[in-house]
Amino acid sequence: MITTQTTPAVRSDAPASTLTYDLGLLLLRVAVGLTMAAHGAQKLFGWFNGGGLDGTAAFFTASGYPAGKTMATVAGLTETFGGLALAIGLFTPLAAAALVGTLLNALAVKWGGGFFAPKGVEYELLLTAAAAALALTGPGRIAADRFIPALRTHRLTYGAAAIALALVLAGAVLLIRN
Repeated sequence: MITTQTTPAVRSDAPASTLTYDLGLLLLRVAVGLTMAAHGAQKLFGWFNGGGLDGTAAFFTASGYPAGKTMATVAGLTETFGGLALAIGLFTPLAAAALVGTLLNALAVKWGGGFFAPKGVEYELLLTAAAAALALTGPGRIAADRFIPALRTHRLTYGAAAIALALVLAGAVLLIRN
């Protein structure tokens, strides 16, 4: 009697591999992180057709924030370094939460212009949700956090605490806005 071995078909309901998740998180981290770092560079240095510190300070002042240059500097540094840290997966919950905080302020400034771009909030809302999701899920295994013993294993509590901190700080900044 001749028997043939067959390879079982891959089930479509089988869970994706850990590598698949890690690659997906890497792609999301790099896209969101570098996008936000580029926005920070616009604010700080005027790169990528940005306003630089003076132009951004004028925008912040016109938007009702006191000390426009200080606020522009804080936003630019937060976006640049938070974005870069998120892209490489370094202190991911805090990096993502830093971006959530600045994006909540961006949402508040643009609120009332509808949903769709260019005057609406869809872009900022999408970036906020992506950053919050990364704070909650963690960076995946392809990240610098993997080399920090305390962060090697992501915990939901880290992400939730970081987002809570972002909400409190963003709320405080919005309270001083005229």
